Amino acid sequence: MKVKKYVFSLLMCMMVGTAFAGWQNDGYYVDDGYYVDDGSRFVIGFRGGLSLANAKMKNKIGNLEANYFEDTESHTVITELAAENLGVDVSNPELYGYQYIGVGDVASLPVKKDFSKMAFTAGGSIGFTIPYHPWWRIEAGFDHISETDYNETPFLEGDLITSDGLSAHVFSSGVTSTVTTDVISVMAFYDFFDGNQKQFNKFIPYIGLGLGYASSKTTLKLVDVYGDLSKDSDLINYGTLENGVIQFVDPTSNDAPVSSNIAFLGSVGVSYEIAKYTFLDFNFRAMYIPQITWQLVNSSLHRDWFTAENMLYTNFMIGLRFEF
Repeated sequence: MKVKKYVFSLLMCMMVGTAFAGWQNDGYYVDDGYYVDDGSRFVIGFRGGLSLANAKMKNKIGNLEANYFEDTESHTVITELAAENLGVDVSNPELYGYQYIGVGDVASLPVKKDFSKMAFTAGGSIGFTIPYHPWWRIEAGFDHISETDYNETPFLEGDLITSDGLSAHVFSSGVTSTVTTDVISVMAFYDFFDGNQKQFNKFIPYIGLGLGYASSKTTLKLVDVYGDLSKDSDLINYGTLENGVIQFVDPTSNDAPVSSNIAFLGSVGVSYEIAKYTFLDFNFRAMYIPQITWQLVNSSLHRDWFTAENMLYTNFMIGLRFEF
């Protein structure tokens, strides 16, 4: 958070300092008294709307193995803990209609569902138009994408090959998670208009590209629905055992992990001048973040559990922009 505040404050000072001369003196008089406007303006804007987030979810559990048993009649596959809860003597499962089929690597299972969520977004920008090239705008911006959840049970589902060489279709765990993302950016925009000044009562299309810093705050609550987690000695550190099942610690905002990434931004939009130097702005803005990581947390302990790969926030926003 301190890094975000520092970077944004620095960018704001840079933008205000650079644009100040153009804001006070946006033109000059030549020898014959003719006034020339160099087109430079101080720019400030505010926007808000909806954001659609999409990403490919990846299992980042690492090493996690579980013992599996198969019902000899229905061929249903269950974990060792599930078999024990059914009253099966796992040292002699054949007496109960089960057979041991070996150890399976839970970490090899794919995530069942990818990330696709809608959220609210809001932001603001400051910047300037370049003297003698007023079609170009340089803006430093801040965008906040509100909390979205990712909840899925089962979290993992797929086929794995056990240590006995048998194929088993298994399920693993349930997750309740959230993510909130802030993006600080610097973008260059090109406004498509003729002349040195934007035309009143006309739609002016524009495009923009930029780079930014993305900070994503995540929380994760894990539930051992199928009994494949509670036998792992490391995972016990992230909760407490109750009747042989791990009750994982609830996440809190105080210890929520933060994923820091570079962000790539692109924008297309159209503005409409509704009053002098006041524009209604319709904006489509895409933000690409390479990876956001969710972690199990218990005090000072952290363990990666899954990631959102190639996260794309597609923002549809309406705002106001002022050019002084």
